[in-house]
Amino acid sequence: MYEKLICAPFNAVYFAVFALFLALFLIGVFVLRKKPERTRAVVLSVAMLITLVGFFVYKLFLSRDADFSRITAEAGTGEFNWWGELPLQLCNINMILIPIAALSGKRILQCFCFFMGPLGAGLALALPGIGFEHYSILLPRMIGYYGTHWMVVFGSLALGALGLYKPKYKDYLLTLASAFGISFLIFLVNSLLRVTKLNLYANYFFTHEPEGNPILELFYSWLPFPFLCLIPCALILTPYVFLVVSIVRVATRGAKEAEEKAD
Repeated sequence: MYEKLICAPFNAVYFAVFALFLALFLIGVFVLRKKPERTRAVVLSVAMLITLVGFFVYKLFLSRDADFSRITAEAGTGEFNWWGELPLQLCNINMILIPIAALSGKRILQCFCFFMGPLGAGLALALPGIGFEHYSILLPRMIGYYGTHWMVVFGSLALGALGLYKPKYKDYLLTLASAFGISFLIFLVNSLLRVTKLNLYANYFFTHEPEGNPILELFYSWLPFPFLCLIPCALILTPYVFLVVSIVRVATRGAKEAEEKAD
């Protein structure tokens, strides 16, 4: 049975998991579409906080996973360290930020969550880390990994789908400012963890080294300095933001035209 449930990027099980979360997302949006804005924000926030709790449960299982320890030891990536497993990566920090953005209405945070959440979590889903692909989806670490990342993807998109945030082209500068502002704060956290020796290899947001990522390695060759090496990421972020806003505008216009025809 386990052999038939092997999950790897873009195989049948992978798409089945994606379909499950997509269905939950569409059902949630449909049910909440006419609810008061505050209700929509609270429900989304609760969903992400539950995901955050699930994240720590998943990490607890991971810390006791002998097979995962063996895999990482063979790969030379070091032992499990709680200080290196905090939800401070680009792919999972939105479990914390989405509730704040939804409930506070702070547009700069909404920009970051809406644009950076799907980007970071999407990359993690397309390029899983060591020990998270070609294994049964029923393993606790696989459920935790794919579950939390899909929740971040759809939780971020829900900000727009639930009408809590409406992306605009002018939000590009806010997105850029929030991305680099949060990256700098994470850089300070990494530096503190390294100085205090709590985690000598702290590298959340890849602020200190590219860790084999070919794109980040290229950027690091241009600016081989901690944090500053992330500045060229604006070359990716710029077209990405404008593309997403364009898609949203086209989709919104189509939805309005459909509603008018229905009336």
